[in-house]
This record gives sequence, structure tokens and C-alpha cells, in this order.
Amino acid sequence: MSIDLKPNNMLAPIALIAFNRVKHFKQTLDALVKNKETKDSILYVCIDGPRNLEDEKSQKEMCRYLEITRLQFQDIKIIKQDSNIGLAKNIIQSVTNIVNRHGKLIVLEDDLLVSRMFLKFMNDALTHYEYNKKVWHIAGHTITNDDQKIDDVFLYRVMNCWGWGTWKNRWSHFEKNSEKLINEFTEEDIKNFNLDNTESFWSQVVDNHSGLINTWAIFWYATIFKNKGLCMNPFYSYVKNIGFDGSGTHKNLNKRFQDSQVLNNYGEFKPQLNTEENLLAVERIKKYNLDKTNNFKKFIKLLIAVLFSKKLLRRLEALWRKIVN
Repeated sequence: MSIDLKPNNMLAPIALIAFNRVKHFKQTLDALVKNKETKDSILYVCIDGPRNLEDEKSQKEMCRYLEITRLQFQDIKIIKQDSNIGLAKNIIQSVTNIVNRHGKLIVLEDDLLVSRMFLKFMNDALTHYEYNKKVWHIAGHTITNDDQKIDDVFLYRVMNCWGWGTWKNRWSHFEKNSEKLINEFTEEDIKNFNLDNTESFWSQVVDNHSGLINTWAIFWYATIFKNKGLCMNPFYSYVKNIGFDGSGTHKNLNKRFQDSQVLNNYGEFKPQLNTEENLLAVERIKKYNLDKTNNFKKFIKLLIAVLFSKKLLRRLEALWRKIVN
């Protein structure tokens, strides 16, 4: 599918990946236009092809809503796939086509809310690190969410795709090839890829290879990792995910996590002084991951105990009825 893209402008263009979630799409767009930089930004809305009449109806409503916000941007370009190709392929194709034309790009999906400082933060970071070949990825979200570090960022190996940016000369290395990764990665590589085995990122590569899932982000992370690149993250998030309601491709009903997220509406980009992995931040995230795992294990044990207790109570109740009768 040919795409008529506009020439480069000073600010990075924005790719908004969408499909059929009208409510989420409107919320994402409403949050985005609160950034004053939108008036100088090109927005590319990349919509996957519909699967049925209901999808077509939703997409028409989304396009009508875009007309309402058109004057808030330098330009809005709607790029619609001719057929339904799936989220992963839509993202890969859209990012590749747009970043190849503009040289840099900011990417959002239609279940993300951004703060009013998001675009300034992302553009400042993309400008600062453009010629630093060690930095491959700019993230707008972080799991640390530390409001005591409102302006600070850190560099580390792991890629976060909830609102992100990159450059053409980095994305050109992107490769989605699970078999090649499985053959190339050593046990030590896998351990480091899994953040010293405090996460299970590698399982996503294996699951893609077996056909259980079809995703893109793990391969972008693998591309960065193989090239010894680093990802820049804020300590305090400029992006909130609102997709934990079972409506998206990858469903997750963790509403408690969704409600706990807070947006950074006042921070500004302040670069890390060196271009090395921030070991203090890494240890902090590893501890968070371990605590998350331990809490999950505790929950499973508690659930088993509760279920066992209920079973025991039913047995005692049945026994009591026999005695009474």
C-alpha cells in the first residue's frame, strides 16, 4: 500500500495506531491535543482494516471525530489498511513507512493517555539523543513513577512501548525473526535479556516462535539488545495505559493497576549525565519485579488456602447434616 507522506518538519510526527475502540481512541486523542506542540505536529492515524460491519461502523465514527480535532494539528493523515492485518503488522508497517520519510517518529496506541508535557518531553529527548548512537529508544512511560524525580530520566537495556519514539537509522535494524534469535542467544544473553532473570521477556520470543502469540515489541527490544543499545525512560511517567479493560488485542483486566497510574504533567526533559546503563535504576526495577513475583506467589498460596478452607467447611457442613439427621 503506497502512502503519500509529507516531508520532514521540525517536530517528530506522531503515529497513532488504531483499530475499533472508539471510546479509547477519543480519550487518547483528547489527551494528546492538550499538548501545545500538536499545532506544529503531523498526526498519522494508522487504522487496521475492519473485520466486519461493526468494525467499519466504529472506524467511521473515529474518522468523524478526527475531523473535529483536525485544526489542532499541523495536519492529520489517515492511513487505513485495505484488509485486517493484525496489530503487530500494522505497527511494523506504519512505523517503517513513516520513520523512513521523516527520520524520527513518536508512536502511540489507541489505549494510551498522555500528559500535557508528553510531546515536549519526547521531542526534547529525540533531539538530544539523535546523534548519540548508544540510545535507540525514547520511552514516555516507566514502572518507577517517582514524583520526586519529576524531570529526571535513566538509561537501561529494556524497551517500554507505552508511548515511545525512535529514529530511522535505529529502526532500520528492526527484525522479526524468532528462529534467528533462538539460534543466536546464549544462556547468558537470555539471562541479561530477562534483566538478570527478574522478568520473563524471553518467553515472548519462544511463544512467537511456536505461534501462541504474534507480537512486535519483543522483537524491537531484541533488536536494541543485540546492538547493545540503550532505552531512555523517565522516572515519572508521561503516559498512562487505559487498555486494562479486556477490550484490546492483548486483554488484561488489571484495573487496579490502571487506576493507580499517575501522569507527569509538570516535568521537563533533563538528560542523564552519562550514556551508560543506570545501575541504580536497574536494581530498583529488579527489586520491583521480584516483589511483583513474590506478591503473585503469595496471592496463589492465599487463594489455595481459601479454596481449601471452603472445601473443608463444606465437608464439615455435610458431616454435621448427617449427624443432625
